[in-house]
Parts: sequence; C-alpha cells; structure tokens
Amino acid sequence: MTKNQEAVAAQATVVHAGWDGLFEGLMGRFASCFPRRETRLTCRNMVSGLLMVKESANCWSLAEAIGHSGPHVLQHFLSRARFDTEAVRRSVAAWTVEQLGEREVMLVVDETGDEKSSLDAVGAARQYSGALGGIGLCQVAVHLSYVSAEGHALVDRRLYLGEAWAADDERRELVGVPDERVFATKPQLAGDMLEDAHASGVHTAWVAADEVYGGRELRARIRALGYGYAIAVPTSHRVTTPGAGKKKVTALLERVPKRAWMRLRTGHGTKAERLYDWAMIDVNPDDAPPGQAAGHSQVLVRRHRRTGTLSFYRTWHPDPQPISVLVSAVCRRWRVEEDFQGAKGLAHLDTGQVTCWTSWHRWSLMSMIAYALLAVGALHERQRAHPANSDDELAMVPVSPRELLALLRVFALPRPRQDTDPAHALHWSNSRRRHQHRATACHRRWNNVTAVAIA
Repeated sequence: MTKNQEAVAAQATVVHAGWDGLFEGLMGRFASCFPRRETRLTCRNMVSGLLMVKESANCWSLAEAIGHSGPHVLQHFLSRARFDTEAVRRSVAAWTVEQLGEREVMLVVDETGDEKSSLDAVGAARQYSGALGGIGLCQVAVHLSYVSAEGHALVDRRLYLGEAWAADDERRELVGVPDERVFATKPQLAGDMLEDAHASGVHTAWVAADEVYGGRELRARIRALGYGYAIAVPTSHRVTTPGAGKKKVTALLERVPKRAWMRLRTGHGTKAERLYDWAMIDVNPDDAPPGQAAGHSQVLVRRHRRTGTLSFYRTWHPDPQPISVLVSAVCRRWRVEEDFQGAKGLAHLDTGQVTCWTSWHRWSLMSMIAYALLAVGALHERQRAHPANSDDELAMVPVSPRELLALLRVFALPRPRQDTDPAHALHWSNSRRRHQHRATACHRRWNNVTAVAIA
C-alpha cells in the first residue's frame, strides 16, 4: 500500500512538473506579441480557464472560474485589447509543429459549424454544416490540422463569409470585418492556409481533404507548393485515363479486375480492425502548374467489404507511391475530426458566444492554444510512459488529451474559484441574477417598441 501511494505521488509530481514546463514554454514563445503585461496575463488566465471549466464556457463562466469580479476584462481582451492575433497564432503553430515533429507530415483541411441563435454573429447564416447534420443557423470555419506520426492538433482557421454576408457593408461594419476581407470559397480559404503553412516552413507534406476541396483550382495550388494530396471526390467527378478518354470515376470500375482489389487495414476500432477493399487506377493529371512535371496521379477506390459502398479519392505525388502509402494518406484525414471533437469538447471552441470579427478570431485562437497544449502534453506523457527503446508493454491504452485533462484537473490546474470561495460564488450568483433581470426588462421594452412600430 505504501509503495502504491509513493508511485501515485511520484506520477502526480511528474504530471504537475511536466505541465508547468509545457505551459510556460508555450506562453514564453508569444509573450512578445503583447505590448502590455496585463494583456499577457489575461491570455494566460483565459487559456487556463478554458481547461478548468467543464461545462459550456463563455466570458462569464471563465471570469467566474479564474477569479475575476465580472466578465469585462475578458470581453475587453477579446474585442478591444491591442495585440497581434495572427502573430500569436503563427508562434503557436510553429511551437506545435516543433513539438509534434516532422515525420510523416500531413496537412488536413476541413470545415466545421457552430450553431447560433441569431444572425447577429459574424458570418452566421442558414447554411450547411456537417457538425449540425444539415442546414441550420450557424457559423462555418475552415480549419487546418497538422498531423504527424507523433500526434496532431489544429494550427490555423479561417471564418467563412457567405456571398450575402461578404457583400453586406452594413453588417460588415457592425461586426468589424476588415475591408480587405472579401468573399472566398472554402477551397480558396483552404489554399490560403496551406500557403501560410508552406511559408512558415512546412515544405514536405501530404494534404488530405473531403469532397468539398476536390476541385482543380485547389489541387493545382497544392501542387504548386510541392505537396502531395489525397482528396475525396464525388461520384460525378470526371477524369481522363490513358487511352480511354474522359469519364466519370464510377465508370473506372469496369477496368478493375477482381484480382486487382486489395484488402487493407484502415485503422483500429474498439472491437476490431477496420478493413476495406481498395483499388488504384492511373489517370492523367489535370492540375499541373506551369513548368511542373506531370508526376503520378491516381484514383483510389474504396469498397466496403460487406455493403459494397464505394468512395473515390484523387491522389497525386511527384514520386511513385505504393497503394499502402496512398491509403494511409486517405485514412489519416480523420485526425481532423478528432481535433474538432477535442477542441470543442475539451477547449470550448464552439461555445464562445462571440459576435464580432476580432472576438471570434481571438476566442478560436485561445481554444486552439488550450487544445495544442493538451495534444502535446499527451504526446509527452506517452513518450514518458513508453520510451522508444523500452520493451515494457503495459496493459493500458496510451494517454489521450481527454485523459490528460482529467489528470490535470486533479494534479496541476487550479480549481475554479467558486468551488473554493463561498463569497466569490455568492457574488457571481447575485451578478448573474441582476444581469438576467436587466436583460429581461430590455427585451420586453424592445418587443413593445417593435410591436407598436408594426401596428
């Protein structure tokens, strides 16, 4: 019993010390981006608060947890404080790349939607979102995830403004959209992020994406950067094959003999390995930038081994690649879904209740910082528990960001202030009730005014 208690105490000390070093190391990377000490401290407190708060987080719940008397400091930080948001993001992205390593690098682009209750929020409109499972009132943002053999995390994002939003000067002014921000499609936003990643030093990588990003324009931009790609395409996608002309990808199945299908593992499920049948067909590239060699372009076909459901992917790389490498590139796209789940569930990416351009970008940045800390911290814990040269195999799954956060809330992170200070909890209870009373009265007065105007 004594030995077990000593082992637990030692592990708690390691977790605490490792987290402190990780947190201070990242905060030090972008400290110079803040001209004022107060703003820098608010950033630290907000990132900690995002990890401390278990329920839905906004400026009110974060301020209560970290010990502020009201939400005004955080609201000022998100909307009006002077610091270079993009300089901070670039520093965090560079730190994340260094920590996750440059082995088997993949850049994954995908969008996610956050449900909204009104059209006042920047970019909010009735539009399709896979996160909502259809069309709904939401904000949609395109994200870039950095995936390596060691781990993965979000490193960039772009808020999508629909054509109506981008053309509405009054709404743009109300929420502070910069004049230089014009309408751009999701593939164009993805291409901008990929170019930024390349400019920051990520020169060798695969790019993966779903069907939204399978158009020729983005594929040409990816090739111009020197990246290979593995991108899903719809069944209506047309390709040109050597000696057979242009046809839909579904028509290529006629050229695939039974012996050409290969059964390959695409991942591990909770109950068994995931196995699919795959076929690879050479096609002529249609996206070569001027002066670039043709390279090697294929269509990958994935077939469910029980239902027969088919999926199609366009791939390209300057060098010939075996089908196992191409299949791995396709399957690793799902890491971005894990990042969305973690950034939302653990770091509150989707609960900010922010309405303006600057505040949306700063809230999403703070959430990305918090999740990057968890992703890298989980990697360090896995490396510590299973050194590269160790033969020790414990009967446990590796530490995940979710599991690490549970440990941090016990061993390293401060407890929310309202859990330890009754006077603070009472102060916030009174503040919330006063605010709710004023808000209700204002809504009633406004409804009376509009009712008279309509009559």
